[in-house]
This record gives sequence, structure tokens and C-alpha cells, in this order.
Amino acid sequence: MKYLYKVILMLGLFIATTVSAQQDPSYTMYRYSMNLINPAYAGANETIDFGASVRSQWSNVKGAPETQSFIFGIPLGKNVGLGLSIINDKTFIENQTSVALDFSYLLKLNDNYDLYFGIKAGLNSYDANTRGLITYSIEQDPNLMNLSGQLNPNIGAGVYLKHNDCFISFSVPRILSPDRLEEENGIATVGTDKVHVYLSGGYNFIITENIILKPSVLIRHVEASPLSIDLTALLEFNKYFDLGAAYRIDESISGLLMFKASNALQIGYAYETPLENSIRSIDNGTHEVLMRLSL
Repeated sequence: MKYLYKVILMLGLFIATTVSAQQDPSYTMYRYSMNLINPAYAGANETIDFGASVRSQWSNVKGAPETQSFIFGIPLGKNVGLGLSIINDKTFIENQTSVALDFSYLLKLNDNYDLYFGIKAGLNSYDANTRGLITYSIEQDPNLMNLSGQLNPNIGAGVYLKHNDCFISFSVPRILSPDRLEEENGIATVGTDKVHVYLSGGYNFIITENIILKPSVLIRHVEASPLSIDLTALLEFNKYFDLGAAYRIDESISGLLMFKASNALQIGYAYETPLENSIRSIDNGTHEVLMRLSL
């Protein structure tokens, strides 16, 4: 059993660092926390927004990925928005925390369309407990010792087109590529962060006076990784709660719910399960909880 457990952990590390090459966390409820991936969204909601989320992946596997995030956005005047995003992400022996400030500028195209331009600037703290590699029977490069406690600056950019019934978002939240842990052929070496590019869009279809269908898509491109595509469909009932499902092509399916606890507070939950049988048999799925306050 102990041997099987180590194999599971090794598999998780391998998946997290090589097969997908996707190093930034994924979010099932991305539509409610766009600040995390696009700085242009800061202030675009035209309210003062606070948000916090927790995402626990492969919840039955010890040391599996877990992400906590906090977002803040506020419009300043008619054309400027400011935001803050904090992300703490822990995956097996890796732990990183990023803190970034967002700045957005509104270019009003006409009475119906607003175009926001955004830039993101922040710091990222990265730490890899290389002594933990012994647990996974993975050899290591001596240069890995230099990864402990790294503090790296980074920048990002994005655009966000907004309409009452639709949106289009394009962003690169982290452009620079600092060093990080990478596994190849059973040996842990010094690699680099991969640039993540996000393209998303959505449209609201009015079904009845009290029901709105809100489909959306998120396309995520990462170097040396297959294209990741999330297809999401939500039904909004009486402006009180959203209920829907998501499909990450060839990866997972999810169910999600977002409801208004009050006029200002929204609470959401998503449950995601992988499509691959070998992974589904060793974990209890992925849980994501989101709270959002709009003033």
C-alpha cells in the first residue's frame, strides 16, 4: 500500500509538471473571477468587488494541488480601474504565492460596447522543497537548491470587450518566465515558467423574463501543452442563482452553482471530476468554493 501511495504521488507530480505543462491553476468558475487571469477586468464590473476562492484538486490524494485566491477591483472615475489579485498555490513539494496590482483603462467604443485595456505588475514567491523528492524516488539536479525562496517580478496584459449581453477577453497574466522545478525522464531539473495565454467569451440569451442562458468558453494555451478548452453553460433564474455545467475537453466535467445570499454577496460551489479512469479511481474530485461581494 505504501508503494502504491508513492506511485500515486509520483504520478501526480509528473502530471503537474510535465504532461500538461500547465503550471498556473485552472478555475471552473472563471466567469466570476476574471481578475485572476485578465487585468483589464479591474473596475469593469462598475462596482467595488471583493472575491475569495479555494480550489482543492484530487481531494483524496495527500499533497495534491490546492489554491487559495483573493481579488479586489474598483472603478476610479469614468475611465480607470484598479485591482489586486493574490494567489497562493501549493502542489506537492512546490509552493508559490503571487501578489499583483492591476490597472485598466476604458475606451468607450459606443453606447453599447466598452473596451478595457489592462496591465498587471506583481511579485511571485516560489519555493520547492527539494528534500521531498526523495519521497517520490525522483533524482534531482544540484542546481535545484537555488530554487528555494525565490522572489521574482512579473508583468501581464489583457483586453476586455464588454456588452450588456456578451463579453470577449484576451490576456497573458504573466509574461516573464522565471526558473522553477521541472521533471523530465525521472530527473528533477531547473526549468522555467510557461507563458499562459487565455481567450474567453460568452453570450447571454434571454429565454424568458426570469431565465437567461449564459454559455461561455475559455481557451488556454501553454507552450508544449495541448490546447485546453472549457465549455460552460449556465442558467440564471430570476437573477437569484446560476446553475450549470462545464466540460473541459478530454479532461473533466463539472457542475456549478452560484447564488445570491444577499443583494451584495454571492456564494458559489463547483465540483469537478476527471474523465480518465485511472485518475478518477484515486481521488474524490476537485472542489471549488467562491465568495464574491459587490458594493
